[in-house]
Amino acid sequence: MIKKITLTIVTLLFLLSLGAYLFYHTSDQFGADLDPASLKPYQDSEQFNGTLFSNTIAWPSRKRSFSRTMGWLQEVLFSDAQMRPDKPVEILPVTPKTLLEPTKDTRIVWFGHSTFFMQVGQMNLLFDPMLTSTPAPHPMLAGSRYSEKLPISIEDLPKIDAVLVSHDHYDHLDMVSIKQLATKVGHFYVPLGLGLHLQQWGIATERITELDWWQTAQLGASEFTLTPAEHFSGRRFDTRNKTLWGGWVVENQSQRIFFSGDSGYGPHFKEIGRRFGEIDIAFLDTGQYNRRWARVHMTPEQGVQAAIDAKAKVMMPMHWGAFTLSLHDWNEPPERALAEAKRLGQAIVVPQIGEMLQLNQLKQPSGWWRDD
Repeated sequence: MIKKITLTIVTLLFLLSLGAYLFYHTSDQFGADLDPASLKPYQDSEQFNGTLFSNTIAWPSRKRSFSRTMGWLQEVLFSDAQMRPDKPVEILPVTPKTLLEPTKDTRIVWFGHSTFFMQVGQMNLLFDPMLTSTPAPHPMLAGSRYSEKLPISIEDLPKIDAVLVSHDHYDHLDMVSIKQLATKVGHFYVPLGLGLHLQQWGIATERITELDWWQTAQLGASEFTLTPAEHFSGRRFDTRNKTLWGGWVVENQSQRIFFSGDSGYGPHFKEIGRRFGEIDIAFLDTGQYNRRWARVHMTPEQGVQAAIDAKAKVMMPMHWGAFTLSLHDWNEPPERALAEAKRLGQAIVVPQIGEMLQLNQLKQPSGWWRDD
């Protein structure tokens, strides 16, 4: 009997291991292989050392250890934070007709986390398209979105002039979303190396523009500049930091918009303010922070300071509201950001997911995320 149970357990473990191995090595979710030959075109980048991309701040390396892993597991298991809402987050619906109506104002729709649809300078832009339910290569590897609904489905979105991606992590670059969007999108603007993933998923090379930090591409009357960020990349263990990461400044004759991507706090925010002058609105990473990730994500207080550094008239906290990727209360980021913005005199907006935000008609935060 014991032998039979043991054999069954061993067989199950073998099959699970085999399935995981095959998935890891064959699934398109992981994107391109990013072998040395494919990375040769990036040798001239100051951020690329011939093998990997790096941040401007040279942090001392930290090796993974059993004690650190156990410490993290202990935090996860014994945290008393409310990391998910008790019920699905209310999503305001956006009708397709609304997005077809002509407007001179900049209109913005937040999908939660870091995904935004924006109408800027009579162009339709989509930032960090993660429009499915799970920010991971497989649904078993992460928690689901706080609501099954989106403000508007991919099918009902209008034609997208440009998709701008900050980096290749699953909560910012989603394979299924990219494939479903492919026929709607005119062009993709991405950091160095990330275009290889898009090509793997069927996007033609001529529809992809890769940029290094501070490089600019033009589309119509608008310019897109990739800005530095303190973060990292990788869709699997052996492709870590083999593509670049960054934020975006979108500017035309009348407006400048800054999208930070994921980033720790650093001097690059002041440099953005110095180079571009006043920013009309800045979307800043202020969620999924943790003391262990201080180098690659900002606290809400740091996000407010980053807005001030970048000379933003108005800031909006992002990287929260859709997924649980850290250990704080799910609705803590806006509360802390609001308090710090009030203390420092920084204007701030916190629209509801799906709410139509118009840059010339900004509203005071309503507190929609609160339980009461």
